[in-house]
Amino acid sequence: MKLLDAQTLKAYASALLQAGGYASAHAERTADILVWANARGANSHGVLRIPRYIEMVETGLINPTAVPKLETRDGAIAVLDAAKAPGPSAMVAAMDTAIGLAEKFNIGWCSARDITHAGAVGYFALRAAERGYIGIVMTASGPLMAYHGSKVSGLSTNPISISAPSNDLPLLLDMSTSTAALGKIMHAKDAGTAIPPEWAIDANGNPVTDPSRVATLTPLGGPKGSGLSLMIEVLCSVLVANPVISTVLGGGEGAMNGAALAIKIDAFGAPDVFANQIAELGQRLKGLPKAPGTEEIFMPGERGFHMSKARMQAGIPLTDGTLDRLTALGDRLGVAQPETMQIE
Repeated sequence: MKLLDAQTLKAYASALLQAGGYASAHAERTADILVWANARGANSHGVLRIPRYIEMVETGLINPTAVPKLETRDGAIAVLDAAKAPGPSAMVAAMDTAIGLAEKFNIGWCSARDITHAGAVGYFALRAAERGYIGIVMTASGPLMAYHGSKVSGLSTNPISISAPSNDLPLLLDMSTSTAALGKIMHAKDAGTAIPPEWAIDANGNPVTDPSRVATLTPLGGPKGSGLSLMIEVLCSVLVANPVISTVLGGGEGAMNGAALAIKIDAFGAPDVFANQIAELGQRLKGLPKAPGTEEIFMPGERGFHMSKARMQAGIPLTDGTLDRLTALGDRLGVAQPETMQIE
């Protein structure tokens, strides 16, 4: 492991993305969410994704200069055409549109058609909470995860995030519908470590611990993860007439879609009362008797907020495998790796 200063890492990530074809604004937004994820300990959605993003640009899966545009709007509902723009930019546009609609209609829903990998979706839900709204974000993509009862990929790891403002730390649920996100497999490869046998299966449908032998991921809670992923596909893709799973399983090429929802709290009651009650709810739960071996009870997102505060000051650790892949990409694109920090 090596440490990089957070701002240095963000500049490095942006430079790599721009050298790979990203428009400047897209590169900066994407670098911001990647480093945000690394800072919170979500290495699966951090800068290790950059080589794959550049590969997607080179194969036409990402349009690095596309600008998402409003396609339709009807009352509190809007649809954006992302035109394969970088996912972070597309989903920021979707959430900002949803917030604008909620300001007028008390609730706002913005679907984004044809996005690309958006990163940690909590980033977008938190954007709503920071402005005093409840935020809900979902994204849907092609098969990466076994449907419960099958031994091959049938659904995606479709994530969902819900965030609520508080007088303490915001609540921030950010979860994949698979037992573990695909990026955790990628991180295990970079770190040279094994994975738990419940995370994935091999080509024969058997549990696997070697990340290089993973054929597909397993659904979280079996039928629960499968069912939630399926319904996210309905809400994000089928609802906007851009189905992903049925298209791919039928032999076609899939897309990727997202949805952002913002809820205006003062349509229900006083925002300050809500924020106080969320803080009190967290305090009550954290005060429950602890199970054996538990040092602290955490609220959704709490560990990430604490870790981010520390890492933004002390530096962000990256595995040698991740740095090696970034360095190789930088050598090809003419971007020098910045100096690393000493781990104390």
